[in-house]
Amino acid sequence: MLQLSFIRENKELTIKGLKKKRFKNPQQVIDELLALDNKRRETQTERDGVLARSNAISKEIGGLMKAGKKEEAEALKTETSTLKIREKELTESLNNYEKSLTEILYQIPNLPHESVPEGATAEDNEVVYESALAKNLPQMSEGALPHWELIKKYDIIDFDLGIKISGAGFPVYKGKGARLQRALVNFFLDEAVKAGYIEIQPPIVVNEDSGYATGQLPDKEGQMYFVNADGLYLIPTAEVPITNLYRDVILKEEELPIKNVGFTPCFRREAGSWGAHVRGLNRLHQFDKVEIVQITKPQNSYQTHQLMCDYVASILDKLELPYRILRLSGGDISFNAALCYDFEVYSAAQQRWLEVSSVSNFETFQANRLKLRYKDENGKTQLLHTLNGSALALPRILAALLENNQTPEGIKLPKVIHQYAGFETI
Repeated sequence: MLQLSFIRENKELTIKGLKKKRFKNPQQVIDELLALDNKRRETQTERDGVLARSNAISKEIGGLMKAGKKEEAEALKTETSTLKIREKELTESLNNYEKSLTEILYQIPNLPHESVPEGATAEDNEVVYESALAKNLPQMSEGALPHWELIKKYDIIDFDLGIKISGAGFPVYKGKGARLQRALVNFFLDEAVKAGYIEIQPPIVVNEDSGYATGQLPDKEGQMYFVNADGLYLIPTAEVPITNLYRDVILKEEELPIKNVGFTPCFRREAGSWGAHVRGLNRLHQFDKVEIVQITKPQNSYQTHQLMCDYVASILDKLELPYRILRLSGGDISFNAALCYDFEVYSAAQQRWLEVSSVSNFETFQANRLKLRYKDENGKTQLLHTLNGSALALPRILAALLENNQTPEGIKLPKVIHQYAGFETI
């Protein structure tokens, strides 16, 4: 959530950033917000004056009573009663103004970093890096199969069983498919721990406060599964519960940076659509993901963001997958993010790029909602910066591994996975 003081002091900059993010009617929304804030501040000033006058009268009444001036004291008591009524009215108005301001602020996205390119859609994203393998994309031999055919051929994932017990988008992993899934999870976690991340195993349901704190609510309410009887949401990513560990926390400077990694299943009620781009593992309602989260001082966050991107790239290199990195445009970047890089791997059988990771810097946007702060060297309380990234999401990684490594003899796994899987070929 943007800070109201920042918007007030940087109105034109805020409107410009919101336009870049393709936010609807930014001028009107910001004008209404600031007009409401002016009324709130006027009400606050009046209430402060009423309270000051009421306190002064109380002291004056005490002096008059001691001096035996009862009639004058009684007259002031009448004024006190009037002031109490007015103070109550002003407090109620102030609470309503603050509630309305918060509701508007919840609807306003984070401002994009200056490096975010202009653009309305994913077509406007900038390719900023291509791996060595991406510059010489693999060509499949005649008869190469997409992963949704390979999984049937080798009987390692069953979508029909998933539909039978749950519904579309909930696959059942079997045999070497299940073992490969587990191998990838363990590989991702071990790599993160080597890189200094502390492993967390969080709950996979969160309450409403947690959803609001990290910005999933109210922005993505329709995409989240909701357990109505308990008022809980199934998580769309481990970012939500892990970041919420630090809600309402003031960290010590020496505790920073915080580096956490967590593996969880993730749940998303994505709108149904048809076509090769969503077939098989390309889009699921439930999928596994290893997530990295960092919390750092503002002056360090963009260096941290680059290090997180470098880390994700190192995993893809070890998996021997061709990949590229895109800087998302203003119209494609998420509600929460100030800057986001997407990682895409190339699927040779589908002849298309598949997104497997997003690494985002939220600056103070989440921290302001979370009330996540630290005390600097001068003892002043400051908001922190939060960052997160997929490292990695499994379905499309698995799809690319199956498709790119298929041979007439079977699917040959990258060497780094052999010890984790316990086998080299499917």
